Amino acid sequence: MDRRTFNKLAGITAMVAMAERRELYAQSSVAGAGPEVVLEDEQLLVAFDKRSGALTRMVRKPTNWVVERRSELGISFRLLVPLPHQRANFVYGQKQTASNVEKISPNQVRIIWKDPVSQHGGAVPLTLTATAALENGVLTFNATLENNSPLTIETIDYPYFGDLNPPTREAPLVVEHMWTGALSGDEVYPHFSNPGGTGYWGILYPTKTVNGDPTFQTQFCLVQSSDQGLYVGVHDPALRYFSQFTFEQHPGVIDWTDNAVPRTDEISGLPVHLEFRVCHFLYAHAQAEVELAPVVLHPYSGDWHAGLDVYKDWRATWFGTSMIPAWVRDVNSWLQLQIDGAEQDYAIPYGALVKYGAECAENGVAAIQLVGWHRGGQDGGEPCLDTDPGLGTWQELHDAIAQIQARGVRMILFAKPVFADMSTDWYKKELHKYECVDPWGNKYESGSFGYNTPPSLTGIDRRRRAIMDVCCQQYRDIATHEFEKILALGAQGWLFDEVMQHNGVAYNFSADHGYTPPGFLFGSDIPLVKQFRAAADRVNPEFLFSGEGPGDWLMPYYVLGYYRIGPGTRHALRYIDSQAPLMASVRGFNARDEINLALAYRYIIEYEPYNFKGHVTDFPLTLEYGKRVDMLRRKYREFLWDAEFRDTVGATVTADGEHRYSVFIAGSGKRAVVVINLEQDKPISANLTLPAAGRLAMVTPENQDAQPAAGAIDIPARSAAVIIEQ
Repeated sequence: MDRRTFNKLAGITAMVAMAERRELYAQSSVAGAGPEVVLEDEQLLVAFDKRSGALTRMVRKPTNWVVERRSELGISFRLLVPLPHQRANFVYGQKQTASNVEKISPNQVRIIWKDPVSQHGGAVPLTLTATAALENGVLTFNATLENNSPLTIETIDYPYFGDLNPPTREAPLVVEHMWTGALSGDEVYPHFSNPGGTGYWGILYPTKTVNGDPTFQTQFCLVQSSDQGLYVGVHDPALRYFSQFTFEQHPGVIDWTDNAVPRTDEISGLPVHLEFRVCHFLYAHAQAEVELAPVVLHPYSGDWHAGLDVYKDWRATWFGTSMIPAWVRDVNSWLQLQIDGAEQDYAIPYGALVKYGAECAENGVAAIQLVGWHRGGQDGGEPCLDTDPGLGTWQELHDAIAQIQARGVRMILFAKPVFADMSTDWYKKELHKYECVDPWGNKYESGSFGYNTPPSLTGIDRRRRAIMDVCCQQYRDIATHEFEKILALGAQGWLFDEVMQHNGVAYNFSADHGYTPPGFLFGSDIPLVKQFRAAADRVNPEFLFSGEGPGDWLMPYYVLGYYRIGPGTRHALRYIDSQAPLMASVRGFNARDEINLALAYRYIIEYEPYNFKGHVTDFPLTLEYGKRVDMLRRKYREFLWDAEFRDTVGATVTADGEHRYSVFIAGSGKRAVVVINLEQDKPISANLTLPAAGRLAMVTPENQDAQPAAGAIDIPARSAAVIIEQ
């Protein structure tokens, strides 16, 4: 095909797509012009079109935030129903007439759609039944899909806002979501950039997705404005399927230079509006009935802390009580130590570990996280957890662990059992049978990481990894057998690296793994860890489960989370769970800032000299300061360890330099405020506003005897102060 023909066809395709979109707008206008069914209480008003079932209006009454403004842009749902030879076959709710829209109670509306017509395949025999319930200002959407067609219905977008608005034209909107324990944000108004994850070449309109990789990051998002927001949560602790929050700016931005959104209702004759939808990746097979996870919309006043409070309340209904060993509940610090990388450098033999354990014991370090101890080294050989002859014998490692633990230092063994090293004979002969494949039968795989040698660091000879199907019971049994090798070595715990990742793979589509595909990997992480936990309980009920950034649905099992934090980290998980054992890496040779952040946000310190390849004594300045901070936390444990973490809520600190602060509330109700000076070479003067405060005292890592605190607080460069209410 020559370039002229290609451009002509591309132009025709774009014109057809735009004509179809104009038709949808026209049909939405007709659908939104009729009578409505209204749900209303003191907090919220929500209206649905009587003919189409579209959500046409939504108003937060106390603040007069018109969330959904123009009824003609209302949308009900969208389905993806691929045809055998045309995957892009949508069912647009705008083109449908609901079979029934009725108020079934004072606070509930039920909407039924039957046999809607798709873009290219005619009517699809199905029934979609949805209910919206309003109670105390909280709107909950439930739905059931009966698929009576011979096709698989892959996704359903519901609920669907066709015209999501900020509180005013001047007010910003930012989408906030959780990612590895922290809060991440992205602006959608007044600027809307098209991020690289959703390439512009594959879409008509600028698009942002939360859970877009698809790496399952979160079960909620916050649509946050200046002083209020909208919590949107998919409330399914069992994680039955993948879900995604999607924002789409129509018809586009003014200019890609700054991605400004038009501040008018129309541009070039097209309506300007922000669509927002929750996409459920159901994969509803022919003749199947699927119940969607509830979607909860909860408006709130305040900043992101208030939004997290909504999630925190729901989390408390299912999270349960975790088994956390007593020593982890106490103030403690760790050493992370890699003894072999993927290039077999065999840096530290098993027999040499005893010296590292002795150094930890002498310096009050409670645990060693041992990395690269198994055959193949770090990021090699997975999922095999045999010992490596290049490092010594099984007995040597077993004995070293016993000797170290006899000195009060726990050994925590590192592993990642959801991948398979494709260079191994085990993979080639057997494990390939349990790898995840895509809908076309091709295996998923990922690259690994570079170690030591130029070819590996450049990426030339890295060991590629297959993504293993944790939905498959046979593979879960294999992984459990490998995990039991950690127990046999006598370690007191393990850390599952990359515990909340499957390297961008959400589903397995192989039909040979003992269940009807597709299998959702993130949901099956739960039965996998339950199997691991049962094996550990038979040997040592106090065995510690920890992981790198576990998702909240996994934290009842992987009770300790490992993170890398910085001055810009918003510590959402710490705010949600004050007592969760969270651990942060400390790497610098005079890492006062890193340790001060750990103090302010109640993180366990994990020392990582030489990028976790050295002795804890290799950075004496860091070690000495860390010991003083932990001493301070022990002395004032009531305020700095056992207290409720409130981030910045409840106090205000101003200063003449870069700083961070956090508020703690002790069981007695008295408060402490940690202020850290992030300036590298100058002191700061900080002023604290603590409403209704009693007498205040100040302590520091260097001077741990309480001194009266009044007026401005002077804090040296790279130092911290704790102001305590007495």
